[in-house]
Amino acid sequence: MSNLIQDIKQSLYKGFIDKDSSHKGNFVPRLLVNNKEENVLSTIIDQLHNCQSFCISVAFITESGLASLKSHFYDLSKKGVKGRIITSNYLGFNSPKMFEELLKLENVEVKLTNIEGFHAKGYIFEHHNHTSFIIGSSNLTSNALKLNYEHNLFLSTHKNGDLVNNIKYKFDELWDSSFSLTNEWINEYKQSFEYQTLQKVFDNTVVQNSDIKKFNESKLIKPNLMQEHALKSLESLRNVGEEKGLIISATGTGKTILCALDVRAYSPDKFLFIVHNEGILNRAIEEFKKVFPYEDESNFGLLTGKRKDHDAKFLFATIQTLSKKENYKLFNSNHFDYIVFDEAHRTAASSYQKIFNYFKPNFLLGMTATPERTDELNIFELFNYNIAYEIRLQEALESNILCPFHYFGVTDYIQNEMSQEDAFNLKYLASNERVEHIIKKTNYYGYSGDVLKGLIFVSSRGEAYQLANQLSKRGISSVGLTGKDSIAYRAETIQQLKEGSINYIITVDLFNEGIDIPEINQVVMLRPTKSSIIFIQQLGRGLRKSTNKEFVTVIDFIGNYKTNYMIPIALSGNKSQNKDNYRKFLTDTTVLNGVSTINFEEVAKNKIYNSLDSVKLNQPKLIKEAFNNVKDRIGKLPLLMDFINNDSIDPSVIFSRFKNYYEFLIKNKIIENELSINEFKNLTFLSRQLTPGLKKVDIDVLKEIIQNDVTYENLTKKMLNINNDISEYDINTSLSILDFTFFKKTIGKTYGLPLIQYKDNLICLANEFKEALNKPLFNTFIHDLIDLANYNNDRYQNKKNSLILYNKYSREDFVKLLNWDKDESGTINGYRMKHRTLPLFITYDKHENISDNTKYDDEFLSQDELKWYTRSNRKLTSPEVQNILKHEESNTDMYIFVKKRDDEGKYFYYLGKAKYIKGTEKQDYMPNGNSVVTMHLSMNTSIRDDIYRYIT
Repeated sequence: MSNLIQDIKQSLYKGFIDKDSSHKGNFVPRLLVNNKEENVLSTIIDQLHNCQSFCISVAFITESGLASLKSHFYDLSKKGVKGRIITSNYLGFNSPKMFEELLKLENVEVKLTNIEGFHAKGYIFEHHNHTSFIIGSSNLTSNALKLNYEHNLFLSTHKNGDLVNNIKYKFDELWDSSFSLTNEWINEYKQSFEYQTLQKVFDNTVVQNSDIKKFNESKLIKPNLMQEHALKSLESLRNVGEEKGLIISATGTGKTILCALDVRAYSPDKFLFIVHNEGILNRAIEEFKKVFPYEDESNFGLLTGKRKDHDAKFLFATIQTLSKKENYKLFNSNHFDYIVFDEAHRTAASSYQKIFNYFKPNFLLGMTATPERTDELNIFELFNYNIAYEIRLQEALESNILCPFHYFGVTDYIQNEMSQEDAFNLKYLASNERVEHIIKKTNYYGYSGDVLKGLIFVSSRGEAYQLANQLSKRGISSVGLTGKDSIAYRAETIQQLKEGSINYIITVDLFNEGIDIPEINQVVMLRPTKSSIIFIQQLGRGLRKSTNKEFVTVIDFIGNYKTNYMIPIALSGNKSQNKDNYRKFLTDTTVLNGVSTINFEEVAKNKIYNSLDSVKLNQPKLIKEAFNNVKDRIGKLPLLMDFINNDSIDPSVIFSRFKNYYEFLIKNKIIENELSINEFKNLTFLSRQLTPGLKKVDIDVLKEIIQNDVTYENLTKKMLNINNDISEYDINTSLSILDFTFFKKTIGKTYGLPLIQYKDNLICLANEFKEALNKPLFNTFIHDLIDLANYNNDRYQNKKNSLILYNKYSREDFVKLLNWDKDESGTINGYRMKHRTLPLFITYDKHENISDNTKYDDEFLSQDELKWYTRSNRKLTSPEVQNILKHEESNTDMYIFVKKRDDEGKYFYYLGKAKYIKGTEKQDYMPNGNSVVTMHLSMNTSIRDDIYRYIT
């Protein structure tokens, strides 16, 4: 019986007979649902990437649902993988524009059925020797794929199975009776397409929404859930006597409405709102009027170059006017009860500081999306470190405050052998070939709504003007807009875009902030990403909700830029500087909250991986920048856990550059050097050996010995009691690490004297370490390291003491976790059999410049099977090879560790245990003629889809 049939049998037995039975392969029947941990979309994407062809039969498709799969269809077309889709015009749900989008899919044939009541939801994926399918409740809509409460069954069968053949027969039968989607049919459909059916379905909703809108416009606006939390936080600040507060809120999340709601709750006699341009000022007044519908119009006033409404109850001022002495001196310093600084990150500027220091309101509120230091002044300090509330982009998307987005990282047009310098040459940037490429991509990924209203960010003013000219020549009305253009001309151009009389505004950085065009339905990035802050600011230009805009399309053209690594940093919102976190994000981007999606064409994604591999994210200046940001935020010297608690740099990145955190502080002259050499080395030891949190017992043993001297028997009893997954071997390993006998004898040069010693049958702290703990600074650092170790063990090791599937480990980590009596990690190299363990460490993609002697072609044949090579100069009769072939007989467990490239460092993904498949061993030869043995290994656990896709 073939392995495939056996695996399917085991999987079906587990799925339908015995849930506790063992199985192999990814064939277990599964219920697909949408929640924070998983969604239907991720399974569809995984299946698409591994299939040889696909068929989809769904009644309803939305533009947004289709957009979430477009980049994957594009990648499949490049691999020659084709698909078929059957849909319909049932209930008039599917829009003509969606049908037009379907016709853009070059590798997908689309047909429509006239069957009355067509309500199918099925996805079929043909693989090499089996078929997988999803049948259930999910149509191809973004809500059904990521958000709605759905029930879908995922099944895999052999290609000869009766069920799958019935399903394929029914699909083919329907396919043969359906008609092809054409432009002619769409044009006819447009003329008859009306929303009558949808109106019937949604009449009540429309009426309710209309009533709500009228109520909100004429009565009091109610805060949403996030605004409620923020308002309570602001109230709590004032209740404890605080006079300042800072709101950090992602672009488009309604900061002005939130501010107005708090002002309404506070009810000041005099209120001042300060902004940096009149455009924002006018919008702010309109927002306030919605929140204060009963206030007389005369209570709202302006302080600008043209108007001076000094006596207004609610005064809205530009900083340019207010900062003039003759204007702000007209008011007493305590004239205003409540003052708001919009774009509070600007308060460090001298013009703002005049106002900030002059007025003494009862409460002062700052609002910003980017509070990071821009010069010598600390924004957090200006607002007394009172962060009243922070609304992150992910949270805002999940709460449906923002318009959903579909981000597409696509490949920029690159001429052969073009240098980095050439890539910024205006001749290339506005060349006919690149312009045609831009049009092709922006057309393919499209936009939501009837008319394209886009914003394009470019690298230079010249590019903005020339690209606008080139696009306009091709019938895509575009205007270049830069800081050179007058305010009046900018306003006129923005209005043209809103009305749809032009399709694109092309700019450099004019619209990074302080601009509000809710109608924008496409954002195009035609420049390298050099700042995660600017990236999010520019993406945020399209995140405001607007009528007739279901989502915003964000198209990022990715070239051969050294700074491509900034893209996952920006999109993930992860500031850890840990490359593995960004690699994980790139392997599975469907975890984004709400219906928004992040998609990369495969070639573009590889450009990001290459950039990540080559960049050094542990540069001292980056660590110092992270340090300053956290210090600014909390107002004191940060400990390592402060970096964690403030979502900043991963401390492991600090340790990869400095021996310990103390060294970083000393080298940057932040604190005085007051520790001894041995104390310094002990900090290095704990930073490197304890903080990864590999084993909870290591941490518990150290904590116990710090508290009390203890006998081995009592220590063992207590450790076994609080760690239910360990043995005495684990405790012994922990002790040998702390007394340094686990390491080579020369380890003291790096780590100093051991932390523990043995006296009169007691295990106790070494004298030097015990005495050092009396120093407040050293004691603080030690307990900070212990807290960090506990955090990492909890987060990455699930409070356990063993290997965790898909975590990354080094060779040294392995020998610790498997309780080898000595650190012999340096002798493992590719593999080593010892202590009934056989770890295999594999670098999947070999560098071209490695020697012929080590060019092993290790290869995953599937998610369950690995073709593996021994060392060179080995034969089938070699004792080492014979021991490997007999590893099961000797009760030796084989562990598989893989990393994609050598550039990823010393850590490998743990993919689980494996077994040699009998009869697959073969004598082979390396390129240089040296003998080598190959064999196939069967994985105990089928490799997770996203990890498999990344490695292979």
